[in-house]
Amino acid sequence: MLDQTLDARAARLNDRYRHHAATEVLRRALRDPDLGETALVSSFGSESVVLLHMVSVVAPGTPVLFIDTMMLFQETLDYQLEVTEKLKLTDVRVVRATEREVALNDPDGTLHQFNADACCDLRKTVPLERELSRFDAWITGRKRFQGGARKELEFFEAEPPARLRINPLAHWRPQDVQDYMAENNLPRHPLVAKGYASIGCAPCTSPVRPGEDPRAGRWRGSAKTECGIHFIGGRMVRTGAKA
Repeated sequence: MLDQTLDARAARLNDRYRHHAATEVLRRALRDPDLGETALVSSFGSESVVLLHMVSVVAPGTPVLFIDTMMLFQETLDYQLEVTEKLKLTDVRVVRATEREVALNDPDGTLHQFNADACCDLRKTVPLERELSRFDAWITGRKRFQGGARKELEFFEAEPPARLRINPLAHWRPQDVQDYMAENNLPRHPLVAKGYASIGCAPCTSPVRPGEDPRAGRWRGSAKTECGIHFIGGRMVRTGAKA
């Protein structure tokens, strides 16, 4: 059951910002005492540059947490450096599992082949939780049009036991994303031109065919649709940080 205090705070924030555009939600939220210390979590994926640009304009010193699973495409690693430099982001923090965690749980790098959830937990959820434990809220790039559990997204969500999530782009349409990139002359992730609509780890990401859901290329052929960092309320949630 969700923490009622968090629920009340999220409801109050959603009411407060209900009629604001995405940039204003972000700008005001980063100064709102109801949120506290806030970080942006970014995959530097196909649409990430939108929020990264917004942050660079309204508060370039905002901590940006980039999860390096050590299984990312080289194009993603290169793109992260390019965007960070172009947007002059001043506090990008690379988040990784420790060498000990990987050695104990995935010594030969094949965990994703037989237990993708465990691999995501090891390489994404546990390291991110460890870093996010320092913050009161975090910013995500999720949007309603991405479907699934995201269809009912609001600007603010409770994340028990003590954190809030901010989704400034929750109500955007696909064309809004493309228009923002074009209007601000933002660099595209190089894999987008090769048919990758949603970009994660190299072993678990494939191009999307015409007419497919944008996230169809993630964990193709399995029932898995999320890495786990966004699950709350009775479904898979992040575990505590492991030693």
